[in-house]
Amino acid sequence: MRRVADILAEELARQGLRQVFMLTGGGAMHLNDAFGRCKDLQIFFNHHEQAGAMAAESYCRLSGVPAILNVTTGPGGINALNGVYGAYVDSIAMIVISGQIKRDTMLGNYPLPLRQLGDQEVDIIAMASPVTKYAVELQDPYKVKEVAAKAVYLATHGRPGPVWIDIPMDIQGYLVEETKLSEWNADVPGAMESLRGDPALNPTAQGDFCRDTPLRLKSAAKEIVRRLKMAKRPVLLGGTGVHIAGEMERFRNIAALLGIPAVGGWNAYDLIPNEHPCYSGRPGTLGDRPGNFVVQNADFLLILGCRLNIRQISYNWENFAPKAWKAQVDIDPSELRKPTLNNDLLITADLREFLPVLEETLGDWTQKPEHVSFLAWSKGKVATYPVLQKHQTLPGAMNPYYFMERLFEYLNPDDIVVAGNGSACVTSFQAGKIKKFTRLYTNSGDASMGYDLPAAIGAALAAGGKRIICLAGDGSIMMNLQELATIAGEKLPVYIYLLNNKGYHSIRQTQQAYFPDNILGIDEHTGVHFPSFMKLGECFGLPGLFADKNEDIDSFIQNSLAVPAPCLHEVALDPAQNFEPKTASRKLPDGTMFTPSMDDMAPFLSPEELKQNRLD
Repeated sequence: MRRVADILAEELARQGLRQVFMLTGGGAMHLNDAFGRCKDLQIFFNHHEQAGAMAAESYCRLSGVPAILNVTTGPGGINALNGVYGAYVDSIAMIVISGQIKRDTMLGNYPLPLRQLGDQEVDIIAMASPVTKYAVELQDPYKVKEVAAKAVYLATHGRPGPVWIDIPMDIQGYLVEETKLSEWNADVPGAMESLRGDPALNPTAQGDFCRDTPLRLKSAAKEIVRRLKMAKRPVLLGGTGVHIAGEMERFRNIAALLGIPAVGGWNAYDLIPNEHPCYSGRPGTLGDRPGNFVVQNADFLLILGCRLNIRQISYNWENFAPKAWKAQVDIDPSELRKPTLNNDLLITADLREFLPVLEETLGDWTQKPEHVSFLAWSKGKVATYPVLQKHQTLPGAMNPYYFMERLFEYLNPDDIVVAGNGSACVTSFQAGKIKKFTRLYTNSGDASMGYDLPAAIGAALAAGGKRIICLAGDGSIMMNLQELATIAGEKLPVYIYLLNNKGYHSIRQTQQAYFPDNILGIDEHTGVHFPSFMKLGECFGLPGLFADKNEDIDSFIQNSLAVPAPCLHEVALDPAQNFEPKTASRKLPDGTMFTPSMDDMAPFLSPEELKQNRLD
């Protein structure tokens, strides 16, 4: 006879999982104990379940292997939901195992309209179901291996995402005869049909069972190549799906073979290093002018693993790449049919299956003169319209774009850069020059403040000793400040750059643009207060340096990178520097808002200059 919790831990380890993020709790005591006893699992402890979920998400982004998040009942599960939601919308696998009260005190077992019966009881499955691929409460102890196998399969196959198993206390500690356990294997006839009909499956995951056939992929690849040969201004656009599929090198090789402009989507700008011969900017609402000029002028656009969200194509989505014949490859058929898209060829496929077919179809590709000319035109735009402007480098207050440009110059080629939302990700995504093996990411779909420190933790555990650069805003870091103790205590190789622009700079810009007579809730003058971050670093045992002037940038960066990690450096940034360039709405005389074309970014160019950047 063996305990259910032990069988679960060993089954997850057998499936190839190795990393557990945990907050111990009475409602999960058997689970805590079992994970701690399993020799094939490593456990890391956070101070908050949200941080644990975000760390697990970041760990999987880098390693490609999902982590386990183990939380207790009630507040433990509720706290984790924000981080789990971030993994769900960004297609990152995660296995959440939560403790639950014992079955005889569960509210659902009694026909009374009570709010709660058991201690810390909450129906976490009802809450987690909309933000996971699969959410189930284990009621039958003899199905523990079956449920675990289904969960891991769903988390890692099709469009990846988090799954959630909730286990009542009496089930956790239940002793079972192993020979009587039910199992599930994807290769057994009928297994996929039973999985597809499982009531614990989120309806959005039904797309996992809808793939184009190999014959259809070959046909689609032939059509793409045919259209490519006809095109004069072709562009290749890759998204985070390329990273998830582990096809970064193949993507870069295809771009080089074709010799056409190649760009990454938002949160995938690191797909194309700046020195790549086909690098042509960074399109998006918070990208750069060259990237948007290139995409908007394209007459052929191949979109690989990018779901083209609003941040990528703007609220004026009808005018996205208006001149282009567009083919989109995505693993989720629903993403291909969104009302914001109008593509010509839709391909439902895993890039691990489609890109080899495309490579084979291309064969001995010969570059066309028109493609060479368009690539040269695109490279010219990159040179003409850099994000960093000369006036931003002049002596005076520290400019965030100048800081990011210089920081990335000093980074090692294989450094991992994780960014919080707001200024941390916007300025680094726009101005940071990517080297061949650099990784740069945030959480895009949730875009929650508080992502930075937990993401740095997850990255550190996945990166095998590589240096982790954590870009954290003064507003964002306050959301998971407790993880400074975790980073310091575990001596992780994390270099934290605290970007202090005196409050919530993103919403500050919004309020200044639309409600200038009612600025509120953004800084110490309007009710939001912050500590002395250098003193705070000292309290946590994190050494660090401070800088606030442009003229000190190079010496500050060099010296800060020489400080032994973990460390916390404060960069006081000029709050007068807004995000630019960016797609910005214009207010018409009647008060309505109008979103211009993607290539018409603020600060707005003159009509004459904009016209010069639009090809016939």
